[in-house]
Amino acid sequence: MRTPASWTRSQAGRLSPERRRADLERLGKEEFDVLVVGGGATGAGAAVDAASRGLKTALVEARDLASGTSSRSSKLVHGGLRYLEQLELGLVHEALTERGLLAGSLAPHLVRPVPFLLPLKGIWERAYYGAGVAAYDVLATALGAGRSRGGLPWHRHLSRAGALRAFPDLDPHIKGAIRYFDAQVDDARLVVALARTAASLGAAVATSAQTVGFTRDGGRLTGVEVLDVESGVKRNVKARTVVCAAGVWSDELARMLPERSGMAVKASKGVHLVLPGSAIRGSAGIISRTKWSVLFIIPWDRHWLIGTTDTEWSLDPAHPAASASDVAYLLQQASDVLGRRLDVSQVEGVYAGLRPLLRGETEETSKLSREHAVVEPEPGLFFVAGGKLTTYRIMAKDAIDAAAARIGPDVPASGTHLLPLLGADAFEVYWAAREKLAKRSKVSVRVVEHLLRRYGNLAPQLLRMITEQPQLGRPIAESDYLRAEVVYAARYEGALHLDDLLTRRLRLSIESFDRGTRAAMDAASLAGAVLGWEEPRRALEVETYLHRVDAERRSQQQPDDDAAETARLAAVELRRLARFRPIG
Repeated sequence: MRTPASWTRSQAGRLSPERRRADLERLGKEEFDVLVVGGGATGAGAAVDAASRGLKTALVEARDLASGTSSRSSKLVHGGLRYLEQLELGLVHEALTERGLLAGSLAPHLVRPVPFLLPLKGIWERAYYGAGVAAYDVLATALGAGRSRGGLPWHRHLSRAGALRAFPDLDPHIKGAIRYFDAQVDDARLVVALARTAASLGAAVATSAQTVGFTRDGGRLTGVEVLDVESGVKRNVKARTVVCAAGVWSDELARMLPERSGMAVKASKGVHLVLPGSAIRGSAGIISRTKWSVLFIIPWDRHWLIGTTDTEWSLDPAHPAASASDVAYLLQQASDVLGRRLDVSQVEGVYAGLRPLLRGETEETSKLSREHAVVEPEPGLFFVAGGKLTTYRIMAKDAIDAAAARIGPDVPASGTHLLPLLGADAFEVYWAAREKLAKRSKVSVRVVEHLLRRYGNLAPQLLRMITEQPQLGRPIAESDYLRAEVVYAARYEGALHLDDLLTRRLRLSIESFDRGTRAAMDAASLAGAVLGWEEPRRALEVETYLHRVDAERRSQQQPDDDAAETARLAAVELRRLARFRPIG
C-alpha cells in the first residue's frame, strides 16, 4: 500500500541522529529566510508554513519537541464552549474551522471525535446550555467550518435515564444532559508530525539547540546565537527573519533585546490527572463549570484525564509542578460531578502545563483572552504568542505572513489548510485495510489499529521492523506500546533522551502507576542501540529518569507551588547538565 509520494515524504522527514548532525552543520553555514525559535505546536507549525511557501527554513528548540505547553494540554481540539459564552464568536469560529480541518484532512490519524456530556441540574440549564451547544454546532456548519466538520455528529438532548446509561457513574441527581462532540488529539505526536512535515519540506530541524542571543551587524538583526546543549558548541545562525514562538519563554527571549518587545505573556498553570479506565464507568467525556475553572473528565484510550486548574505561575517555566492541593482540588471537583468519590490512590499520572496567555488589564488569568498576537519589536524579528493548541496553524500563518512581508512581495500565500501532515495521506484507505495489514505482518488487528492511530500511513514502517525483528512486536513493560515504537522514535522522530521517549513519544510517564520506571532499562537499551549509547550513558539516562519520576512524586505531595517546585527541581535534567558538561 506504500505510495512513492508518501515514502519519499517519510524519508525526507526522518529526524534521525544523522539528520540532526547534518542540520546543525547547516545552521552554521547557511543563511535562512526564516529561523523559528521554539519547537511547540506554533513553532513547528510556523516551520511547516514557511517551508511550504518555498522559504529556506530552520527550526531550533532548546529541549525536545513539545517539551513545554504542547505536550501538557487537555488533549482537545475544540472550539471552546466557554468562549462562546463570552461572545468571542470570531475565536470560536476560527477554532471550529481548525477542528474540522485537522479531523477531516490535515491529521485524521491523530485527531478523532470524542463525545461529551454536559450535565444539567435544572430546566433553565437545559434551555441556556442547549441554546449554546446549538449555536456551537451551527457555527461549525453555517459559517464555513461545516465544509470540513471531520465527521463530528450534531448535539443531542438526553433525559436523566439516557444520561446515566451513557455515563453510569454520573451523579444520579442530575436532571439530564446534552451530548455534543468535540475532537481529541495526542498533542505531542501532533508536534512531532509537524516537525517531520517541516523537515520533509527541506527545513533544518534541531532540538537541544538553545537560543542564547540575537546577532546584529551595524545594529541590524542578522540571526541568533544557538547553543547545542548536547555538545556545548555554539553557532551563529544567519537569518533574514526570526520568528520567536516560545510560548511562556517569550519574556525570557525578549529580555535579550535592547528594548521591550511590545508583548507580555502571563503563565497560567493547568494540572491534569490520569486515572485507569476502570476507575470511572462512562462512555463519554464530561464538561462542567467549577468556581475557578472548567472541569473536564475525558476518556483517553484506556484511561481518563481529569483537568484542569487555572492558576498563575511565576516560577520555573520549564518544570511547572503540581502540588498536593492541585491534585486534591481536581479529585474533589470530579467527585462532586460523579456519583462516588475518587481517591488519590487511583491516580496513575499527573502532569502540569503552562498556558501562554497575553497579559490583559485583569490579573485573573482565567479571564485573560486566548487570542494570539504577532508583534515586530525590531525589523525582521517577530514574536507570536497566545492562542491555543487548536489554532496553532492560524498563529503560524499569521507569523509567517508578517515575516514574508519583510522578505519581499514574491513570497506565496500560505497553503497549509490544504497540506496534510506526514502520516495523514490516504489514512482512510489504510484504516479500511487494517485486517489485511495485520495478516500480512502476522500481528493482531488491535496492534495495527494502535499503530495507525499514532502513525497513520507510516505504520507500515513499524510493521516492517516487526517482521524483520519479531521481538520488536512485544509490548514494553506490559503496556499498549511496542518495543518497535521506542526504536522508531530514536531512528525517525528526533528523540535524544530517555525522557523524550517515555514522556512524549510514548506516554508511559503518565499512563502507568509506575510512571514508566519498569520500561526504563529496556527502552534505554533499545534507543541506545540507535543513538550510540555505551553502557555508562544508558545507566545515566535511566538514573536520571528515575530521579525525575521520584522528584515529581515528591512535588505532588507538597502543600503549595513553592514547595512543589523545590521538590521538582531536585532532579537533574541531562539537557541542563550538558550546558556545563557535554554528555558523550
